[in-house]
Amino acid sequence: MRSLVKKLVPHKLFRRIEPTGHLLEAVAEQMLAGFPLKNIKVIGVTGTDGKTTTSTLITQMLRSSGKKVAMMTTISLDLGDESGEQANTSRLTTMGSKQLVENLKKVRDAEVDWLVLEVTSHALAQNRVWGIPFSIAVMTNINHEHLDYHGTFEHYRDSKKKLFTLAGDNKRGLQVGIVNTEDPSADLFAAEVKNPLRYGRTSGDLRASDINLTSSGSTYMATIGEDSYDIMCNLPGSFNVMNSLAAVAVGRAVGLTKQQIEDGIKRLKSVEGRMARVDEGQSFEVIIDYAHTPDSFKKIFEEVAPTVKGKLITVFGSAGRRDAQKRIAQGKIAGEYADVVIVTEEDDRDIDGESILKQIASGAEATGKLTGKDLFMIHERELALETAIRQAREGDVVLLLGKGHEKSILTGIPGIVHTEDDNFDEATMTVSRPYSEEKVARTILRSLKKN
Repeated sequence: MRSLVKKLVPHKLFRRIEPTGHLLEAVAEQMLAGFPLKNIKVIGVTGTDGKTTTSTLITQMLRSSGKKVAMMTTISLDLGDESGEQANTSRLTTMGSKQLVENLKKVRDAEVDWLVLEVTSHALAQNRVWGIPFSIAVMTNINHEHLDYHGTFEHYRDSKKKLFTLAGDNKRGLQVGIVNTEDPSADLFAAEVKNPLRYGRTSGDLRASDINLTSSGSTYMATIGEDSYDIMCNLPGSFNVMNSLAAVAVGRAVGLTKQQIEDGIKRLKSVEGRMARVDEGQSFEVIIDYAHTPDSFKKIFEEVAPTVKGKLITVFGSAGRRDAQKRIAQGKIAGEYADVVIVTEEDDRDIDGESILKQIASGAEATGKLTGKDLFMIHERELALETAIRQAREGDVVLLLGKGHEKSILTGIPGIVHTEDDNFDEATMTVSRPYSEEKVARTILRSLKKN
């Protein structure tokens, strides 16, 4: 039905009526299901970057304290029914109302105490999470992303802010908002809840100090008032100091003890596709990360570049039908930090992949990179990875960005090319092929070892 309406209704009009349609669907699904989360406390996590890692840290911390917890993120679903984690195959961080409510009913049947739910700007703007009683809202950061849908940064930011409005309006919940005080939008988010808790490295209610970063993680002291926590986070990168600090704030809001918070953060060893190292005994490093925005690019390059003894070689792309404005910025950031830049496909969808590569490459060229010397455009991602890995030598780092945990690549239907201005229906205008960044990288590394 949605596909039919999308074809019949002009694109601009469809965009205006779409949130109402989603709202009606969400209301109907929630009512038919009897509002499955009415007796479950919900923690919503939103932001441009770090949502999945923060959600996973919170879940691990709550579970290790003895609470029964379900989790729904970009990567995986764990519905609390003791069947363990399963891959989120929907390719939607927050899925459509019908599928979402079906999973929420399973969460209810599992009789969990808490649900940790990763929430996107699309889901909030489209009212897909209507009827979910958020008790705690968490904001990681708000940066340039998804302007293909939202149009302006302000609309994108305000869509994210709706999560805090929902938490603030839920009088049966804790009405707590966990806010990254280092983000320029912090005050706008904090104003939406009765009980804001700000966190940061140098400002806020909860602060991180005595930070010691290593290649395997970090240690730091988290302090709020007279209370302090000795935190060990096994996820590398200063951005994971902030992600884990947000989890500490949630632990306090929930009422966990000092030991429960410290032990819970320490127990998480890794998150799939986030700063994940691929080791097959080679003399250089291969790192996979889901970073796909200019801000996440800058953060990860700032973390990795200073540790590289040899060359830094990076492979990445940029999705079709997504924010085209970020492509040049991605190329420029990579060009500034990496010695070799290889641009490739990410999820072209129905857009000409070569045109996307050229947009990215123009950003890298602005930093002085030269095509054929230290800048390469290789559309097939498997071949791009092989090119990067085969030229790596001892002490080099190969940084693979953009796909992370994903298990497929979306492409257009062969022989049919559209422009990004065309009305778009992903269900009928794309095909999917299996792809695992880690599996491809391991296969190439093993073949090198044999030779």
